[in-house]
Amino acid sequence: MNSTDQSPSWPTADKQAFDRLLRTRWRIPFAGFLLGLMGGLSYTWGVYINPLVERFGWTTAMSALPYSVFMVVFALFMVPAGRLQDKLGPRRVASAGAILFLASYGLAALVGRLPQLWWLVLTYGVIGGAACALTYSSVSPPARKWYPDRPGLAVAVAVMGFGLGALFFAPIKAAILIPRLGVEGTLLVDAIMASVVSLFAAALMRNPPTGWAPPVSVARKVVAVRREALPGEELRSPVFWVLWSTMALVVAGGQLSIGLIPSYGKLVLGLTPTKAALATSAFAAFNGFGRPLAGYLGDRFGAMRVMILTCVLQSVTFLLFRVIATSQLTLYVAAACLGWGFAATLALFPTLTSICFGVEHLGVNFGFVFTAFALGAFAPTVGSLVYDATGTYTPVFMAAGVLAAAGLVLSVVLHRKYGLA
Repeated sequence: MNSTDQSPSWPTADKQAFDRLLRTRWRIPFAGFLLGLMGGLSYTWGVYINPLVERFGWTTAMSALPYSVFMVVFALFMVPAGRLQDKLGPRRVASAGAILFLASYGLAALVGRLPQLWWLVLTYGVIGGAACALTYSSVSPPARKWYPDRPGLAVAVAVMGFGLGALFFAPIKAAILIPRLGVEGTLLVDAIMASVVSLFAAALMRNPPTGWAPPVSVARKVVAVRREALPGEELRSPVFWVLWSTMALVVAGGQLSIGLIPSYGKLVLGLTPTKAALATSAFAAFNGFGRPLAGYLGDRFGAMRVMILTCVLQSVTFLLFRVIATSQLTLYVAAACLGWGFAATLALFPTLTSICFGVEHLGVNFGFVFTAFALGAFAPTVGSLVYDATGTYTPVFMAAGVLAAAGLVLSVVLHRKYGLA
């Protein structure tokens, strides 16, 4: 285990120090939660789109481009960010991400003086995506190392914040900040909040001492690591490509259609815009709050078993969406089921990566797996184009269901052929 940002080697004769570490290790997933919550601010970009369209005369697609670039850069930069995290430790890397958040959102707030799309793509999209990768790469590895007895739950709590960012902050921005401060002022608030909170969270971060393990009386079940693999060994392993493909299929399927659910509620079910938008809130709530439950169930019954059931639920929901979502209530239920799919995938895949390839290089190894997330970055645009071309939602939801079903097949392969429980 890398020695950066960590205490001296363990075990030690100082039982008092051991007990203190055992009592205070909760701060690691808490710090991860805060880092993820600030990264989840990116999911609120939707509230900026209409103001940008009205003020600068851009199209909706143009106004959405900075967010798409953000997500692609975020996913791809997770590899070098993870490598830095493994080498330098979570505290330094997360601190660097906090500083970049200040630069990204602060510079983006100058869009009133530089009303060019490329400016937001560069500042919000490229710099912001890199900042998010630096902070998010520092979330899962330390949580996994501190909690070998409950890795799924610890990692899930740590990444929960990312799923809740939009749920907490989008309504505040739309109803209060943007009407009062405008786009520029709200981006400046983002810059200050993201950097300050992320710096505070980074200060809490540290790796455990070398050889750290909770005592037998505390550990419920230490999840075994199959082997410690270098990144090159991971990439040459067939199980990596199955893991990567599974994550890509599940995430892309969800991203393909989730942006269309509010408009489905308005156009097909005749809901008011406010009631239709609540479907997105249901998705976000289950995406965020469902992660600790997914982690707990993964520790209890096996992460891969939970993923298999999740893929079944997601594929059925997509394939039967027109049959299920026939009222306001059932639309919310369907959106919640899809939110659970995201929750389980993003909560369990760091743990699955650690089981297959170890914890010593978990930052970069999970970074490679997480590049699958980039595949879904432009999926909402694809879904919108399909709807515009066909005039119906059925092909989009059916395609998402097929992708989820393919993810189910690969999950079964991981479970049966590669023995992942």
